Amino acid sequence: MILEDASPSSAPKKAIYTMSSTVFSWNIVSDIAAMWQYDFMQHAFEAGTIVAIVAGIIGYFVVVRRSSFAAHALSHAGFTGAAGAVLLGISPIFGLFAFTSIGAILIGVLGRKAASRDVQIGVVLAFLLGVGVLFISLYQGYATEAYSLLFGEILGISMSDVWTTLIAGVLVLIVFAVMYRPLLFTSLDEDIAEGKGVPVFGIGLAFMLLIAAATSIAVQVVGVLLIFALMVTPAASAARLARRPIDGMLISVGIALFATWVSLFISFYLPYPVSFFITAITFVIYGSVRLATR
Repeated sequence: MILEDASPSSAPKKAIYTMSSTVFSWNIVSDIAAMWQYDFMQHAFEAGTIVAIVAGIIGYFVVVRRSSFAAHALSHAGFTGAAGAVLLGISPIFGLFAFTSIGAILIGVLGRKAASRDVQIGVVLAFLLGVGVLFISLYQGYATEAYSLLFGEILGISMSDVWTTLIAGVLVLIVFAVMYRPLLFTSLDEDIAEGKGVPVFGIGLAFMLLIAAATSIAVQVVGVLLIFALMVTPAASAARLARRPIDGMLISVGIALFATWVSLFISFYLPYPVSFFITAITFVIYGSVRLATR
């Protein structure tokens, strides 16, 4: 499979994929070498690795804190932001991060405790999706780049996108490391942590912003609609296998990396989306773990 740039009249980074003479030979070394000669595949692996690490770590706490619905809501809020950015004529990634952050703040403020935020999350999600529909209806052109965020566009990532992803990922992990101990305490039992003087509300709000940042990074790989594939499913498998948080995060990252790398490799030789393979692999792993740990 080869990648060709679209014409200047189409949206930035729009990719057209066509089959070439490159075929799978069952010689893994030569197959990897054939794939690795293309810059777009190198960039995809680099960005995918960064995203898998960040999503695996943050996703573990998303599962432990029962905040999966929040991650789902923030990904949709990001699409609203991307649509608004397209309307204003700026890069969708800026709108994506802005609206995931706004959604995180609204959810954090309206729902004080992580375990009882379902209603607040639903309210914020409905409002932001309504705003997204308004943005799309106001835009007169074809919002190709905003729509591409629905399912991800990892094979269209440029080197500058890789650097942006790396910087954002490092910042997210630094903030996570600083707040790790109080976050773990509040994740295990918010009531006891609050009784001990831990700022539960502040920690919860900060973590919601971390989810927003991680979601913004992961969207370019799996898209808004499939964010669970990297943010939740690997972590859900890890939570059933690990007894300690550190082990859980390592297993979650390992599953996310495995799914991303294998999916990129397969998609190079088969004309199907990378995001489909990522969701399929993580789902099979989760199903296998459920059966093995019943």
